Amino acid sequence: MAQKEKDALSGVETTGHEWDGLRELNNPLPKWWLYIFYVCIAWSLVYYVLYPAWPLGKSYTKGLLGYSQREELVQKVAEGKKAQEKYLTAIAATSVEDIQKNKDLLAFAMAGGRSYFNENCAACHGAGGQGAKGFPTLADDVWLWGGTTADIYKTIQHGIRADDADTRGTVGIGMTAFGKDGILNREQIGQVAEYVLSLNKRSTDAAAAAKGKTVYDENCAACHGDSAQGSVAAGLDVGAPPLVTANWLYGGDKASLVETITNGRAGVMPAWSKRLDDATVKSLAVYVHNLGGGK
Repeated sequence: MAQKEKDALSGVETTGHEWDGLRELNNPLPKWWLYIFYVCIAWSLVYYVLYPAWPLGKSYTKGLLGYSQREELVQKVAEGKKAQEKYLTAIAATSVEDIQKNKDLLAFAMAGGRSYFNENCAACHGAGGQGAKGFPTLADDVWLWGGTTADIYKTIQHGIRADDADTRGTVGIGMTAFGKDGILNREQIGQVAEYVLSLNKRSTDAAAAAKGKTVYDENCAACHGDSAQGSVAAGLDVGAPPLVTANWLYGGDKASLVETITNGRAGVMPAWSKRLDDATVKSLAVYVHNLGGGK
């Protein structure tokens, strides 16, 4: 039988348990803690009865109050959509140019467009539209397919080289692979790369750059323009970037230019009208236009 006695040092009665000369003191929990603990147990029992609590296979106990957070969320979402409905209907019925002129619609489109952009576009173009290698910047004034609100709307709608009858460009066809297709030899590719570098004050071979101008005029000017101003500035709709802005999709050093000229480029963007409704696409177009570089 365990012997209970008072500990000489603390004056607390022991439980009678002892291990290797160490005796266990009998320090019961404070009364206030025990009362709170009992109240919590009682409350949990009441909660189990009043609210959904126990899973039952594919269902669960509904509780006497029949409360459901999921149903509450569905209701709040429905209320939110109803509150937005008049704006969404108005945006769907209004041209992107006129949305820009309507203060209320513009504010709503910008708020929604920011959210849609982060969900659908930021993965490629960056959270602020800053772009990345192969994905154009949307916050400057350099545009491959036009920077007006209508141009941006059309691009988002139908995509670029996408599976859409009205897509920008031709599916599977982008910039010609001048080296891979045997149109230009290695020397000519180096020369035209030097010419492009010279347009940006970066060429280190003036003789090669001079010869590269002839190669450029014969092979590249049809898309990029006579002065390399890009297809938009040249009044063309082929998505060829300007080569005089030091704004590069795939890199502007000589090695990158040689790679681009040799193998070509054919960027693709989805046709978002197949995934998003018209009001959403318009909101995106307005938001992108107002990132800072819209025409």
